[in-house]
Order: sequence, then structure tokens, then C-alpha cells
Amino acid sequence: MELIIIGIIIVVVVVFIAMTIKIVPQQRVGVVERLGKFHRLLTPGLNILIPVIDQVRVYHDLRIQQANVPPQTVITKDNVQVQIDTIIFYQVVGPEEATYGISDYVYGVRNISTATMRQIIGKLELDETLSGREKISSDIRLALDEATEKWGVRIERVEVIDIKPPLDIQEAMDKQMKAERSKRAIVLEAEAAKQDMILRAEGDKQSKILKAEGDKEARIRQAEGLGQAQELEALGQAKAIEAVAMAEKARIAMIASAGLDERVLAYQSFEALTDMSKGPANKIFLPTSAVETLGSLGAIAEVFKAGKEGK
Repeated sequence: MELIIIGIIIVVVVVFIAMTIKIVPQQRVGVVERLGKFHRLLTPGLNILIPVIDQVRVYHDLRIQQANVPPQTVITKDNVQVQIDTIIFYQVVGPEEATYGISDYVYGVRNISTATMRQIIGKLELDETLSGREKISSDIRLALDEATEKWGVRIERVEVIDIKPPLDIQEAMDKQMKAERSKRAIVLEAEAAKQDMILRAEGDKQSKILKAEGDKEARIRQAEGLGQAQELEALGQAKAIEAVAMAEKARIAMIASAGLDERVLAYQSFEALTDMSKGPANKIFLPTSAVETLGSLGAIAEVFKAGKEGK
């Protein structure tokens, strides 16, 4: 009997301690009610409660959580039914408001998200819906922020996971996409052919220009070379003439210094004519003035002979 009483006492003590000491993990918080009325929050760590009087109403997870919204069938502005899947990321920032502001804030977030989505999609056509995921997500998030502010819940992000149009619309879109790709391929091929022709024409043009410039440069250099050669040749001829003239001048000066006069020169000319008459052309026609000169030369020759014999 005593053992039973001791056991009961131990159980009561253990239950009392369990009701008194509450250990809350990190990123969690508990809502404490005293006699059915909100009293305080249990923060992470060791917390002491008054058994029976204080009770923990609920624990909230303060980490960012996600809520999947079931696929919704909505109608676009141009009367096309599409199915949209969304996911919502939220965080409890006011445990007291999240406890007393709404009975189930996750359910409320999903319902508001669905209603807002229908309103947004109803204002958009199909093409705008398919290409406007970011706008749809942003509009849903703004609508949820306004509604959940008093619930102690903050919407971190709304993501439109998938937008599925009807099967016949998908087939038409596939055909349109294939046609667009074929069109772009044809356009790209035409652009490539055009670029190829342009590049070839540019290359041919550059080639002709370079060839013409090369020919021009060659002709210029050839003309310059010819001019320089002619100049050098003329200079050489001038120097040669000058040298001949100088030599002739020196010869005349030497003849003059040797005391030879015109008659000696005429005699030398006569001797030259004599040598010429010994050649193949043995007939020489002399003008009358030359004959007169030769007559005087003959006398001169006699003078020279006489001089030689006197010696």
C-alpha cells in the first residue's frame, strides 16, 4: 500500500514538473494562455509555467515554409481554360496574430491565392498568361500581403510552377512553334547566303583594288627607273662630250703651242684623203674649193720635201 502511494506521488511530481518546465527549440515559439486568455510567448530555451493555470495553446515554426496550392482551372480573357499550379513561401512573424487572427492561415492563404489568380488571369489573354508568369506571381504576392498582414504571416514568394493550356491549344502552339522555327531557319539561311555573297564581293573588290594598286606601283617604279636611266645616260653623254671637247681643246692647244698653223692642218687633211683613196672606194669627188686648197697643199708638200732633202 505504501509503495502504491509512493508511486502515485512520484507520478504526480513528474507530471507537475513536465507541466512546469517547457523547453522550446530554436526557431519555434509557443503561445501561452493563462486561464484561457493570452498571457505570453514561450521563447527558445527553458521556460517555467504554472501548472493547470498556464497552458500552451500552440507552437509556431518561425522558419520559412511552403504551401502548395492545388492546380486551379481558370479562364483567360479570350475564353481559354488553363490549369495553373502555384507554390507559396510564407513565414510566421506574429505568433499571437497567427493564433488568434485566423483559425488556419495556410488554408486562408491558399483560398486568397486561388481567388486572386482567377481575377488576374481573367484580365489576361492566353499569350499574355503564358508569358506573364512573373507578373502573375507578383500580383498574387501583393494581394496576399495585404490580406495576411493582420494574420501575422508574411508572404516571402509566390511561384507559378506550371501553366497548362488545353490539349488542342497545345497542339496548335506546337505547330505554330515549329512553323516559327522553320521560318527562322529559312531566314537564317537566307541571311547566311547574303553574307556569303557580300563577303565574296568584298573579297573580289579588295583583290581587284590591290591588283590595280600593285600595277600602278609597278608602272610608277618602272617609269622612275627609266627616267633615272635616261638621266644617267644623258649625264654620261654630257660628260663624254665634255671630255671629248676638253681633249680637243687640249689637242688644239698643244698644236698651237707646237707652232703648227692652218697649212699644216690642211696638209694632214690631204694625207688623210690619200689614205682614203687607197680603200675600196677609190673614187673621191672633191669640190672646187678643195682642189684649190690641194694646189696650195701641193706647194706646201714640195716645201716639206725640199726641207727634208736639205737635211
